[in-house]
Amino acid sequence: MTTTTDPQPTTTAAGVQPADRDPHLPQHARRDLLRLATAGSVDDGKSTLIGRLLYDTKSVLADQLSAVERATAARDGGAGSGAPDLALLTDGLRAEREQGITIDVAYRYFSTATRAYVLADTPGHVQYTRNMVTGASTAELAIVLVDARKGVLEQTRRHATVTALLGVPHVVLAVNKMDLVDFDQTRFDTIAHEFAVYATGLGLTDVQAVPVSALDGDNVVDASARTPWYTGPTLLEHLEQVPVQRDVHAETFRFPVQHVIRPRTPEHPDYRGYAGRVAAGVVRVGDELAVQPSGRRSRVVGIDTFDGPLELAHAPQSVTLRLADEVDVARGDVLVPADEPVTTGLDLTGTVCWLAERDSVLGARLLVRVGTRTVRALLREVDAILDVDTLTVRTLASVDTAHVLDALDTSPAVPRTLGLNAIGRVRLRLAEPVVLDDYAEHRRTGGFLLVDPVDGATLAAGMVGPTLLDALVPADDDEAGDWLAGAGI
Repeated sequence: MTTTTDPQPTTTAAGVQPADRDPHLPQHARRDLLRLATAGSVDDGKSTLIGRLLYDTKSVLADQLSAVERATAARDGGAGSGAPDLALLTDGLRAEREQGITIDVAYRYFSTATRAYVLADTPGHVQYTRNMVTGASTAELAIVLVDARKGVLEQTRRHATVTALLGVPHVVLAVNKMDLVDFDQTRFDTIAHEFAVYATGLGLTDVQAVPVSALDGDNVVDASARTPWYTGPTLLEHLEQVPVQRDVHAETFRFPVQHVIRPRTPEHPDYRGYAGRVAAGVVRVGDELAVQPSGRRSRVVGIDTFDGPLELAHAPQSVTLRLADEVDVARGDVLVPADEPVTTGLDLTGTVCWLAERDSVLGARLLVRVGTRTVRALLREVDAILDVDTLTVRTLASVDTAHVLDALDTSPAVPRTLGLNAIGRVRLRLAEPVVLDDYAEHRRTGGFLLVDPVDGATLAAGMVGPTLLDALVPADDDEAGDWLAGAGI
């Protein structure tokens, strides 16, 4: 009994060759996958740009286009040029169409001959910053839009800050509505320089600025004759070229266990397999692994898939691992190389973006989900809050949270710190030890969620270890010492 997996990789002298690069597979199966997100201020034209990208790459079905044409005509009362409003391809909610803004994260899928794309169109309004966090959390590239007439705004800087905080490696600055400034090169250069200076201060080093007109399609898919001074790639050309393949050999192996398979059938009476997705790195038959957080060791004797056994597996394949010994492995455990140092513990320090309408409560009992593991926790402290508008950090005095409070308590005496969309550094005491990978080094296993144990609502999304917030904390305010001394659950 096995799990479904990606196509089997081949092995070359250089090592693993990902399945989507295997020359024996059909062309559509060899395409890279790029996850990207859009961001920008209200009315910068995000939805129109994405609609244009879908339309010009012929990724819109005929019935979808007909529906957009009908919606455009109905909104215009039957008048107008007849050209479809491409923003309606992504603004799917009725409230979005009525207000002309993006509210929820809209996911769209399209592809070209060489690459497939998963695109998240995130809201631009400040009150929906949490939605951008959701959309950009798995993105490898962010498209930040700027209205050429308005330039870099506070919301632009806010989205750049969130992009840097989440560790998105590639950024495109799309200077939109260039047709409304007569495709002025000086205006474009000024905006591109201002954003580049700000992005560099955030640690964003790979930024490509592109002058576009989403309404007319200039430099979106095809190069525009109205910008002869611009010699860089179009938006799609850059999306086609940006590197997405990572060296799996350079990553430390991580395998969060999702399910223990014990079929107990006549054909497989003694079968014991551990199913999950390889989060990072490579595993081979014969490798010695450690089960974290227990530290027990064993050796890989088999890698099973739906299509048959493998000699090695790599991220992001879904496989079932069989071990030589009947060690205690359960859902939530993480298999790692036996000789690699791994941090585990009960004290979690990280940066969170608060997603809930209700404020955080110091001392509240919560659930923490790290990978496939869920444990009880106590919110011991919030000691710093990031102001994304000014890029400054406000440190907070330590609060005694030895007592336990109800997360839903509305009493004015309850200490509260984080509200909707706030970004802050938290200290948690966990009931059971977990693997604590730094998000900066292990993006796929270094994230966590805070969940209300009463109703199961997601309260916050977080990153383990130091982030951009920690780099901005004034040196005099970043106190040393054991913040969690004496804590307990």
